[in-house]
Amino acid sequence: MAVCPNVNGDKKHWWFTQRKLVDKYIKDAKTLMASEELNDVTSALHLLDAALSMSPRLETALELKARSLLFLRRFKEVADMLQDYIPSLKLTANEEEASPPSSEGSSSSSSSSRDGVKLLSDASLPGRESSFKCFSVSDLTKKVMAGICKKCDKEGQWRYVVLGQACCYLGLMEDAMVLLQTGKRLASAEFRRRSICWSDDSFTLLTESSSTSPPRNLTEGENFTHLLAHIKLLLRRRAAAIAALDAGLYSESIRHFSKIVDGRRPAPQGFLAECYMHRATAYRSAGRVAEAIADCNKTLALEPSCIQALETRAALLETVRCYPDSLHDLEHLKLLYNTILRDRKLPGPAWKRHNVKYREIPGKLCVLTTKTQKLKQKIANGETGNVDYYGLIGVRRGCTKSELDRAHLLLCLRYKPDRASSFIDRCEFTDQNEVDSVRDRAKMSSLLLYRLIQKGYAAVKGIIGEEAEAAEKRRKNAAAVQAPAQTPMHKVEEQKAVKKAVMVKITEFTEPRALEKSKITANTEPKPVNSNAYQGVFCRDLAAVGNLLTRAGFNHPIPVKYEALTC
Repeated sequence: MAVCPNVNGDKKHWWFTQRKLVDKYIKDAKTLMASEELNDVTSALHLLDAALSMSPRLETALELKARSLLFLRRFKEVADMLQDYIPSLKLTANEEEASPPSSEGSSSSSSSSRDGVKLLSDASLPGRESSFKCFSVSDLTKKVMAGICKKCDKEGQWRYVVLGQACCYLGLMEDAMVLLQTGKRLASAEFRRRSICWSDDSFTLLTESSSTSPPRNLTEGENFTHLLAHIKLLLRRRAAAIAALDAGLYSESIRHFSKIVDGRRPAPQGFLAECYMHRATAYRSAGRVAEAIADCNKTLALEPSCIQALETRAALLETVRCYPDSLHDLEHLKLLYNTILRDRKLPGPAWKRHNVKYREIPGKLCVLTTKTQKLKQKIANGETGNVDYYGLIGVRRGCTKSELDRAHLLLCLRYKPDRASSFIDRCEFTDQNEVDSVRDRAKMSSLLLYRLIQKGYAAVKGIIGEEAEAAEKRRKNAAAVQAPAQTPMHKVEEQKAVKKAVMVKITEFTEPRALEKSKITANTEPKPVNSNAYQGVFCRDLAAVGNLLTRAGFNHPIPVKYEALTC
């Protein structure tokens, strides 16, 4: 009986020692976090990890760690830490559990229609796969509030505020909006609950303290309000763009997506990549191949493992008969599918969204293998030089050189390699270490597209020049054939009149010269003749005859009398 108190006393002493150590770690971490320096916050994070290793469920330590990770912009770690509170992840897990394995397609479609998973239906467009999928905000709110009612007494609302900000920067905009609204609602409810037991003196003290030094939570609340308004604006614009795309208004959809990607305030990396992918789909539907390929390049620069971007770019390159580049994308996609089957999961963390499900990968891989074999057969047959440059540049066959120059100039100004990485300035990256790799991928893909555009411009320009030369030759040949056969009657009459005038002029010139010659032969003594006057008259008459002959337009021999006279 004497051993038991000692054992209980040792256990109590160990518990007090651990508790004091944990409290010391938390106190030091709060002091370091108050300085708001990167090195101090990193040191505080190490202290909090040590405290959580001794007390894993301590609420204060968990909150400080989550806020430290958020301050260090390590959003992925925040999402991994609190992924059980992400509404879309819980909703997807519930749908997978509810759907039986025997009828996957019917159960998934019925569950999506029941829970309102699809915001807009794109079944009206048979040539385009469903690329836009979001979760119903009302269902998310109900599920979140149902979980809050059970855990509100045990857990604080800081999870929804911190996780909402992390989800925003990770591109999970619907989740971020629901979490921030829930955190704001919980804060208001907590304030009302506490204000019930306050007296008038408490309100007076609170007013005086707020007037002298505003609390820090007020600035934090304003930041949440601005962030929530920005999220709602982005979601409204994306919903309008998707609605225009499904309605067939491609130019309107492109305009709405351009407002998002070219906005003054930077957008999150994942959300921006998704918008570029949707705009590429709109460009493809509108027949603008070069613009669609450029947006696919930007999507792959931001998200290298985006399956939809690889499929779309491969299809676009196959459309313009650029088979080697299309085969390269298909081989990359095939390697990605094999990696998914090997790891038995989709790439990325569990909370990352994908446009394809794991059970669809084997079927897609079989289709991809068949398509790859067909492209290899075409390349082996020598069908690599017959590229449709007209479709690439976006001009019609038989266009003029001015139309070609205008289209080429617009493409060069928009997609030249010097401006390939300009979209990075409007992107909010989850990890700043990825900026250099994103810039390198964007420059490489933009350079390949620019070279393809230049090659297409040279080819189309040469074709237009050859067609212009051939048309000019045909015009000249047609004019030469039709000229002798189509001589007008008034020209024939004019030639006859000119011929008659020439004969009259020759007659008038020859008769006086013959009389003068006879007189000279009759008189033995020659008389002086004014040679200058004779020469002037002769040259004037000869010029008149030549002018008339030129107007006649035919070659006639000079009469015999005139030849003898001139001799």
